[in-house]
Amino acid sequence: MSGVIESQENKDLRAAVAALGARHGRGFDRAALWSEAAKLGYLGVNLPEAYGGGGGGMAELSIVLEELGSAGCPLLMMVVSPAICGTVIARFGTEEQKRTWLPGLADGTLTMAFGITEPDAGSNSHRITTTARRDADGGGWILRGRKVFISGVDIADATLIVGRTEDARTGSLKPCLFIVPRDTPGFQRSRIDMELQAEEKQFELVLDDVRLPAESLVGDEDAGLLQLFAGLNPERIMTAAFAIGMGRYALAKAVDYATTRQVWKLPIGGHQAIAHPLAQAHIELELARLMMQKAAALYDAGDDVGAGEAANMAKYAAAEACVKAVDQAVHTLGGNGLTREYGLASLITAARVARIAPVSREMILNYVSHQSLGLPKSY
Repeated sequence: MSGVIESQENKDLRAAVAALGARHGRGFDRAALWSEAAKLGYLGVNLPEAYGGGGGGMAELSIVLEELGSAGCPLLMMVVSPAICGTVIARFGTEEQKRTWLPGLADGTLTMAFGITEPDAGSNSHRITTTARRDADGGGWILRGRKVFISGVDIADATLIVGRTEDARTGSLKPCLFIVPRDTPGFQRSRIDMELQAEEKQFELVLDDVRLPAESLVGDEDAGLLQLFAGLNPERIMTAAFAIGMGRYALAKAVDYATTRQVWKLPIGGHQAIAHPLAQAHIELELARLMMQKAAALYDAGDDVGAGEAANMAKYAAAEACVKAVDQAVHTLGGNGLTREYGLASLITAARVARIAPVSREMILNYVSHQSLGLPKSY
């Protein structure tokens, strides 16, 4: 399914990652796959070569996640560790932060989670209440607040926390990013009991007067939203890759079943009632991928504004296509679609995640109606 708009190098990357995914498949050992993908240079393909990365961009990293997902073994932490955290540190971090974190993020020996969502803020980043204030001597920071639905905190070496600091000139709060090591005193986590079956667990975090040194702040204290969205656009691109990979996996299972399952005189895939919905699912996944590729190309070219619109559209399109592909795959298999043997039923819940996180489909529609179409702001 490699697209004609991809370079030969990226087509080769897609084929190589597909082969890796085929070796592991569904029921994979997350740690083993993470380690092998790192050794092959896939995890850090988007990070600068000077710090051990591959020197590519979101185009390459999204290929890695999509192909692993299409093989049934997606690595969710790719969305947050190399894509969000690695990108933010590479773009805005100090030289010391880059040397400390990027080589490990690239070779898989270090992972970093990302903490933005809060119980009372939801999609409204302007209502984030996690605050950072300077300590008494002005040499460090004190963080206080709560976060929810933060993935992989237990296996991550640190979490990139989105807090807010007070602007001394205006008194208003502005977003800032802080690296919080996992075992920092006052940094507490509790697991959220999820119906979702995933290797990476979800956590609620409490930051109870967490004291951090000055060098924990990533980037310029006054940069605000620029630095935040430098991480959120890659997050949306990678969520699209995650959804497209999952949709492709489900579709392939359904096509195989429809090709071999025979009830009357021909395989059930020979009936248009079965074949046409699968063809539609394939078309919609391909269209979503094109928008994802556009978003990645814009982001890698440094067009943050253009990438923001395309990344939101890609995430929306991929999530919708994934949910429909999974639903149609389960329906194609009938009763077998709900058995553990065929491994599709659990994807019903997993596919829904792409519609909800990291931003809901409704907020994307708000964004497009206001930013793209110029309609009055409704939120």
